[in-house]
Amino acid sequence: MPEDSGDKTLRQRMMALLEAEECGVRDISQALHISEKEVADHLAHIRRSLSDSPQGLAICPAECLACGFVFKDRRRFSRPGRCPLCRQTRITMPRFSIR
Repeated sequence: MPEDSGDKTLRQRMMALLEAEECGVRDISQALHISEKEVADHLAHIRRSLSDSPQGLAICPAECLACGFVFKDRRRFSRPGRCPLCRQTRITMPRFSIR
């Protein structure tokens, strides 16, 4: 992340981070020192902001580690609690980037 981030808003810093690399909610939370819930709220706003631009918020969906089910139609940014197929809770975090 650029060192001159002091004059950027939180969302601008988050967008710069997502343009540079693919991140999960926890990664963004730790990099920007905010809660994971705040990250999810900001991601929703960023997705709306980018809807009219050539760039977009790319989402690598969460996946069940037990059966391989991919949560491709999920609209929330948080990790699902359990798999709808096998009911396991071993699920990867979704990852986000701006492309």
